[in-house]
Amino acid sequence: MTIYNIFALVGGLAFFLFGMNVMSNYLEKMAGGRLEGILKKLTANPIESLALGAIITIAIQSSSALTVMLVGLVNSGIMEFGSIVNVIMGSDIGTTLTAWILSLNGISSDNIFISMLKPQNFSPVVAIVGVFMIMGCKEQKKKDIGTIFCGFAVLMYGMTLMSESVSPLAEMPQFQNILIAFDNPFLGVLIGTAFTGVIQASAASIGVLQALSLTGKISFGMAIPIVMGANIGTCVTALLSSIGVSRKAKRVPALHILIKVLGTAIWMMLYIVLRYFVRLPLFDKVINSFQIAVFHSIFNIGTIAILLPFSGKLVKLVERMVKVDESDEVDMNKSTLLDERLLLSPGLAVAQCRDKTVSMAKLARKSFSDALKVFDHFDQKEIDNIIHMEQELDYLEDELDTYLVRLSAKDMTESDSDQINEMLHSINDFERIGDHAINMTKLAEQMHAQKLHFSEHARAELAVLSEALNEILDLTLSSFENDDQQQAKLVEPLEEVIDDLTKEIKNRHIDRLRTGECRVELGIILTDYITNCERVSDHCSNVGVCIIQTKNSSFETHGYLNEVKYGGESEFVDEFDGFQDKYKLPAVEPFKKKKAKKGKDKDAREGKGSKEPKTAKPEKDARVKAKDSKIKPQK
Repeated sequence: MTIYNIFALVGGLAFFLFGMNVMSNYLEKMAGGRLEGILKKLTANPIESLALGAIITIAIQSSSALTVMLVGLVNSGIMEFGSIVNVIMGSDIGTTLTAWILSLNGISSDNIFISMLKPQNFSPVVAIVGVFMIMGCKEQKKKDIGTIFCGFAVLMYGMTLMSESVSPLAEMPQFQNILIAFDNPFLGVLIGTAFTGVIQASAASIGVLQALSLTGKISFGMAIPIVMGANIGTCVTALLSSIGVSRKAKRVPALHILIKVLGTAIWMMLYIVLRYFVRLPLFDKVINSFQIAVFHSIFNIGTIAILLPFSGKLVKLVERMVKVDESDEVDMNKSTLLDERLLLSPGLAVAQCRDKTVSMAKLARKSFSDALKVFDHFDQKEIDNIIHMEQELDYLEDELDTYLVRLSAKDMTESDSDQINEMLHSINDFERIGDHAINMTKLAEQMHAQKLHFSEHARAELAVLSEALNEILDLTLSSFENDDQQQAKLVEPLEEVIDDLTKEIKNRHIDRLRTGECRVELGIILTDYITNCERVSDHCSNVGVCIIQTKNSSFETHGYLNEVKYGGESEFVDEFDGFQDKYKLPAVEPFKKKKAKKGKDKDAREGKGSKEPKTAKPEKDARVKAKDSKIKPQK
């Protein structure tokens, strides 16, 4: 064996790890937020949870990556520790697939169809298909599939390179001496653990062992302890990911290590009994790559079968080993709204950001709705609660904005990228709605302190405005939560109706000021009240338009608004008419006549008092005409 063989061995391992990393990243990218959906389907049924853990591990080709995800999810408070034990066990089953694929390298046949099952033979074809997909396809999804194909081909090339580089070892006396050390089961476990811990990939360790088995010098007695050690070594990644997390999250790697160590201890005792006491001749026979894959599966599945009935006790044992200080957890949970470890899985991180943004939208909706109620029933406790909600909205906005900016730099699907843009545009609007809720509470406090009350006419008009605001808030929340474009299209027509309502209420207020029916102090408060309502409807409009434009991967908001408002679209006009009919202000009663110094002033007051409420009819008629004549009306 020459120095070039060593270079080939190291290079082959590098290709293997690179190919596996590419496959894992792009498989996870394509899975996107669906991983989160799978994790949320966790049930008390252990078999279902096992299957879910196995499916996710197969999808991302890494049990360590799944464990890191679980650490982040538990640290963020998204998942409870007690619900993940069966998922971790299931990941041990899913991780055996790679060894089975690599074992196909041992196929030897003159039949062309059987020979094509050998990865060494079909991986070049996979690479060619992958390159053509990357270079020729326009859809990003197909390009990603092509990248996965290329990653698989690189992985298999690395395996082939390692196999060819170790073939001269069979005739080297030095290699024979090293194998004597491998024959010690405890040393074999230690070597497997150390090697896997360094490269942080048990599949790669098994792959190297399968390559060495092609020399014909590796026996069952040597290989079995190394496989056991490789399973312990894979815990290093999860252990490193637990640095800086809450004690509750530290339980995840602790459970992972406990399962691996208990499994190794059980099988090691059986190994020692069968080899040194029963003296089975099997341990002295040469093992091949296929048999290594078989034992790897038997070891993992057998361990799970033994420990599964005791999963609840394992959870309690880990909880006793890693105790949680509740006072520390309160602070930790606030600082880990979205764990940085989730950035390793962009699709999952996007889904979690979406959940947090929906929570933010619900909080904004509730804060302003409650602020409207304070004017009817003043309650200082309710105001304090609104202030608390606004502070929470500020915190959510800051955390999400920073996290989403970092997440946007990751490689992800076009759909996930659009969702990030949508959230970045929306979180500021949700936070501003909370600010307007605070402004409303200050107005309510001012009225309460000065013992002021709106007139009967003003209360009736504001009740209509409040109903319209509650509906636009509900439409905005529902359209964002469900990503519903049709509901989002209802927001803008209602916003136009609210604009008309606020203008008409202001006009009527001026009329009441002229006749002395309304005090100047209340007039200032009423104006601020209406202004805050109008701003909230504007923020709802921003969110609704953002949802619609996201579907078109465009954020030209002003262009879209001009098109729907002034383009005479029949759908917009019909929806506007429907909301206009639904939210009509009470009819204005004729104002009482007062002594006037000038007849002109008297006539002006009488004219004002007899007019009908403005319902934006002229503007509506202009839109209808624009629809027929295709001429944009002037607003």
